[in-house]
Amino acid sequence: MKGRWIVMIVISGGGPPQGAMALTDLERAIYREMDASPTKFTYPSWDAFFFELRLRASIITAAEDLERSDVSFASFKKSRCNEAYWTRKDNGGFLLNPDVRSSDAVRDIYLNGKKYAFECATAIIIVLYKGVLDVIGDALFDKLFANLYLYSWNYDRDLRLVTQFNGAEAFGGDVQYFKNPDVNPEWIEWQGENVVRLAPDLYYGHGIGITTGERIIAKLNRLRIEGSTVSAYLMDEVTHPDFAYLYKLTTTGEPPASRPTSALAGPGQVVAAIGGRTGIYF
Repeated sequence: MKGRWIVMIVISGGGPPQGAMALTDLERAIYREMDASPTKFTYPSWDAFFFELRLRASIITAAEDLERSDVSFASFKKSRCNEAYWTRKDNGGFLLNPDVRSSDAVRDIYLNGKKYAFECATAIIIVLYKGVLDVIGDALFDKLFANLYLYSWNYDRDLRLVTQFNGAEAFGGDVQYFKNPDVNPEWIEWQGENVVRLAPDLYYGHGIGITTGERIIAKLNRLRIEGSTVSAYLMDEVTHPDFAYLYKLTTTGEPPASRPTSALAGPGQVVAAIGGRTGIYF
């Protein structure tokens, strides 16, 4: 990688960026987005920073791979899964079966997609787990996530999701939401679309595919109540796994004694923890 390395990205440990030349093209693209941001990002080491880049890139790849798989879109009421790995619950979520490796079960969704149908919120949590799996490997994933429950990323605790509000920037691998406030009740499952940001103005949304924000809004607007003039829109919030937390897990193999907050939480920001979620307010 050529050019400046630390502008708004601050590495507490200092020193040269070991391993910088080993970054993939996708990881470098994410770095350039973050480097161009006016936001100050602080990391305890280069390894912690590179871990976030790898995981963000892995989440993007997992989203693209899910789009290429044979999974189908379905409402929670009509969801289905491979019963060899998962038990479908009454709310449409999937609970990992006893004596099944979580890594095998997540990978099965990609390998045997025709046996699966789920809502876009479930697709997001699947993508996030697959991204983590491909970064940390089967053994550690099975240890850390032995009791997987796939329902909605809004209810997940294991990844310690962080949501930033009020002007937060989105980068590759972040989760965002297009809201459709005037959705036709007959198409209530299209009251919004959960998406993974792949690149500037390029998103993956289960049931819509990989496309631009303009096309997602156009799709949702076709599913409004008759006569509505209120357009669907991209909400001003950004969600991602707590990269600092997951990095600590991967380096020690155990949860940290005290939960680290995201590197994006800085001066002038309010941090609120609710259950397994963290909200950062600008």
